[in-house]
Amino acid sequence: MKKVAIGLSGGVDSAAAAKILLDKGFDVMGIILRLKPESAADADISDAQRIADALGIELKVLDRRDFFKAAVIEPFVAEYLGGRTPNPCVECNQAVKFGVMLDFALEQGCDYIATGHYARIEESGGRFLLKRSGSGKDQSYFLHRLTQFQLSHAMFPLEGREKDEIRGIARAAALPVAEKGDSQEICFVPDDDYIAYLASLGVTSPKGDITDKSGNVLGVHNGIINYTVGQRKGLGAYGKPMFVTGIDAEKNTVIIGENGSQYSKGLVADRMNYIAFETLAEPIKAQVKIRFRAKEQPATVTPNPDGTVTVIFDEPQRSVTPGQSAVIYDGETVIGGGRIIKQLD
Repeated sequence: MKKVAIGLSGGVDSAAAAKILLDKGFDVMGIILRLKPESAADADISDAQRIADALGIELKVLDRRDFFKAAVIEPFVAEYLGGRTPNPCVECNQAVKFGVMLDFALEQGCDYIATGHYARIEESGGRFLLKRSGSGKDQSYFLHRLTQFQLSHAMFPLEGREKDEIRGIARAAALPVAEKGDSQEICFVPDDDYIAYLASLGVTSPKGDITDKSGNVLGVHNGIINYTVGQRKGLGAYGKPMFVTGIDAEKNTVIIGENGSQYSKGLVADRMNYIAFETLAEPIKAQVKIRFRAKEQPATVTPNPDGTVTVIFDEPQRSVTPGQSAVIYDGETVIGGGRIIKQLD
């Protein structure tokens, strides 16, 4: 009998995943990560314990707050101060959930770690491939940094299921979180207000110039951390709609342009991780997703000598945002991905 550690978040997805694993005959134990201060984490830990009690499984609380601060929160802050818009869930999955939590699970004698993500894994040609989920809640975008070792020990029990079915499983098992609402997008940012969160950490940035692409000063911004590429609100009145098209942290400027100027023909991405193969040796045609809620778009992906890739889209794309992830797909298969560092006009 294979032993599986299920990462319980206190929510319905991971609770239903644990039930599915038990029904399939796995030996299941629960792990919940303490990543936030006590007041913010205690409610989720309490819910996770109630889930474990209802399912008759052991629950271990793994305190990794210091590691989480260093691996996720500090880079999150640094990206905003660098004029980029980060995607902390990507970093957390790679370093925390399938990093320190997987390490702990293996130490406990587990063969796999499972989560409530909507994605699937297939083994083919000696490699573990990450695939899009068959459900409408596909989350493969957030998992593109996982390594072959991590994927070889990962399970996604919710693969192919829709949210209504997941809640039905939880209700049928009388799990106490069956009706619990979905969590916010960034778990450590209260009310999804990252500006207030940064302020609570004492993070501020000075005012500076709002300019056009040619460097002409058009106004004053309130600090680059308050802006993201594609933003329209909060820029002031210019007699016509204006959009943020770039942020220059070195010059402390926010660049804006008229409608249409927020489109880019391509991007450059660094920190590349490949799943479908070891490395990209030559240009390929693929589909590239530039944000979680965007549809992947056809593009040519070309490797560069410095390890970055250049992506040229078949059609210009709106609001290519440095700091976000560019994830490369071949149909249902995640080829790999990296961090967007530059837009190409």
